[in-house]
Amino acid sequence: MRRSLVATAAVAALALAGCTNGGNSGTSTTPTSGAANPQAVAYMDKVCGAASEFAKIEKTAPKLDAGDSTKLKAEMAAYMGQLADAFAKSAEGLKNVGPSPVEGGEQAVTKMGETFTSLSAVFADAKIKVEQADANNATGGLQAAGEAIAKLSELADPLRDLKDVPELQKATQSAQKCQEMQRLDVTPTS
Repeated sequence: MRRSLVATAAVAALALAGCTNGGNSGTSTTPTSGAANPQAVAYMDKVCGAASEFAKIEKTAPKLDAGDSTKLKAEMAAYMGQLADAFAKSAEGLKNVGPSPVEGGEQAVTKMGETFTSLSAVFADAKIKVEQADANNATGGLQAAGEAIAKLSELADPLRDLKDVPELQKATQSAQKCQEMQRLDVTPTS
């Protein structure tokens, strides 16, 4: 059972790679007629720069060595802590992007920040549960880790909260940091 839960957690961790790694971020459905508002583009550069901070923090996924459950537990706890810190950094960055030049922009960015804060709390809680779990009982801490990693689906489209702000959605197509964020490789290192 331990190997199954660890494998599930590791596979789910790799799903993090899909969070911003290319694909459709939901921003390409906005009509492209006319140029984007330069102030909105500059604002979205700040937003995407802050949101992508989670991808820049070193995250080392635990190795799937069920033979050493104590080491696996320690590595999984460290990994949960790394993810908690990464999402907290993005949340903090989103709080500091400043006022939106577009009506509704600040509310959308606040909502994005709340998603990152929530994910940070989920991973911090999972870290505690992993640390407190009996290393010989995978259903405790490792299950908590797997559940936390499953929450990453909330971030499948980090810019989804902009759907009600078409001008900012359009600006993401021109904002360099938004384009970079979509190309980020956030695959955990092993």
